[in-house]
Amino acid sequence: MTTLREEIEKHIRKLILPLKEEEELREVLKVRLTKKELKLLQGWADAIPQADLIAQLHLDEEKYGELSTKLIKKLNQEKLKQEIMVGL
Repeated sequence: MTTLREEIEKHIRKLILPLKEEEELREVLKVRLTKKELKLLQGWADAIPQADLIAQLHLDEEKYGELSTKLIKKLNQEKLKQEIMVGL
């Protein structure tokens, strides 16, 4: 099982500063992500199998793929990266 910080670091292409602490990260993400996106990200961090995540989030495989893609794109937006990094 990884932390939310570690999971985010896996999906961000270019990270110039370290990420904020877990609680601060969670607060920013609650505002910037949808509930499903946040649950998906936390599910990845908790190493929940894809089939279980699909069931928990009431998705089919196509919607799961779309949600995953959208989430990763959001994590790579400059504005969001600035909000989750220390010192900016």
